[in-house]
Amino acid sequence: MPLSTTVHDLRTLIRSSHPLIVIETVEEDRVMTLLQSVAAQERMPLFEWSITRGLTRPEEGPSLSKLTATPLAALQHLNGLTVEGIFWLKDLAPHLQDAAVARQLREVSHHLSRSRATCVMTGHPITLPLDLDQIAVRFDLQLPDRDELHAMLQSVLQSLRTRTSPRRPTSTTVVQSLLNSMATPKPTMAGPSDQDCEAILRALQGLTLHQARQVITQCVIEDGVLSADDVQTILTRKVQAIRDGGLLEYYPLEDNRFELGGFVKLKSWLERAKMGFTAEAKALNLTPPRGIMLVGVPGCGKSLAAKAIAREWHLPLLKLDAGRLFDKFVGESEKNFRKAIEMAESLSPIVLWIDEIEKAMSAGGGSGDADGGLSRRLFGAFLTWLQEKKQDVFVVATANNLSALPPELLRKGRFDEIFFVDLPDKDERTAIWSIHLNLRKQDRAQFDLPKLVDASKGFSGSEIEQAVVAGLYRALYHKQPLTTDLLIQELSHTVPLSVTRSEEINQLRATAQGRFVNVR
Repeated sequence: MPLSTTVHDLRTLIRSSHPLIVIETVEEDRVMTLLQSVAAQERMPLFEWSITRGLTRPEEGPSLSKLTATPLAALQHLNGLTVEGIFWLKDLAPHLQDAAVARQLREVSHHLSRSRATCVMTGHPITLPLDLDQIAVRFDLQLPDRDELHAMLQSVLQSLRTRTSPRRPTSTTVVQSLLNSMATPKPTMAGPSDQDCEAILRALQGLTLHQARQVITQCVIEDGVLSADDVQTILTRKVQAIRDGGLLEYYPLEDNRFELGGFVKLKSWLERAKMGFTAEAKALNLTPPRGIMLVGVPGCGKSLAAKAIAREWHLPLLKLDAGRLFDKFVGESEKNFRKAIEMAESLSPIVLWIDEIEKAMSAGGGSGDADGGLSRRLFGAFLTWLQEKKQDVFVVATANNLSALPPELLRKGRFDEIFFVDLPDKDERTAIWSIHLNLRKQDRAQFDLPKLVDASKGFSGSEIEQAVVAGLYRALYHKQPLTTDLLIQELSHTVPLSVTRSEEINQLRATAQGRFVNVR
């Protein structure tokens, strides 16, 4: 989101007499830029408070710092002011555990609500007492856009122009030449330098401004050169940010070795859909495919298919476990979803795998109010994004329980296609046995595959895999080779899902009949 839009949105909140605005972030430099812009446009003074400096006005110095050093003293001072200003309270949230501080902030909010004056709280995380949470409005500071990253890049290079690299004494010249190539607000893509800048800016999207500044400085200091070769370093930093966030799991293309046996109709559809990412499709104003949903019996290859799609298309894979979105605090689950989507879009083109989507978008028995409407809100946000997304993010959603999904999600047009994954047939069971025997370094020629295939009728792929694993453990324990009889013995000890959940599977098949495309 452009900074101008962010400034406009915050000005609107202040003009609407919101006395307490919460910005959950650690990027105080960006908050300073934002608040200074808002204060200038609204012609309001800007004050800052921190536990170390007290209440100050940046342009006037620490005149009140000694009198307002404690949170309670600062809030008591604010409660007596009549000036309409913006009061930036840094890291106040931990001090709200003190009942007196929390009560004083509530009184300050009531006092400021009669004017344009407002308190802006920053920090991370920010958890408010319930009575304050009902008063406050949360403002999301979006990740920096391309223009903001471009300005940061120029600033970093300018600050490094007098430095010399420990490896390359000519780094000053290199940095200066790059600065010269970036003299215009937007690179023209006319030369190699412009292309490098575009590649770097594209890679930086999805990082905070602080993270972006750090990794750019590292790249320049390391060898004195900033070029497209540093994109990999930036992406590595982004992957680290993804892991630190805890919402997404990243599968690099080079680590994805999953292959998909069978699934003929799905593979055929994917071959056609891949054309949507080509220049020829764009020339015809064709939008890239949005995504697919895989529904069916647990353990029959839905997750494997998601991994195999990314491998087949030579794209990295992001996994979103829908259960990780939920948070006990109001509004945090929706924020987690937005963060996950922003990060996925910053890595496009990419495959986004949403595992067990029914966990986050349950129908809730038709009411949608069993969780306070949270599932319904997440469902609405997901549909809006799926319909309107501009980035090349191909969604692969998997689901086991159709009854838990809102009917609107299953109608034609939401996903490009919905596929049904049933228990493996005879040919697929043959392939599954071969894959798992070869994976565990067993010579398939030493096994009676037709006998194993017949014995595993009604078994899922994961159940067959577990039979191979359990058989190998038993063989190792008895110090004997793995045999067909040993594998059949393991199968006999397993009651497959086709038996324990036969009613559910039959109902699933009945629902899928004529509505979804079979993967085979």
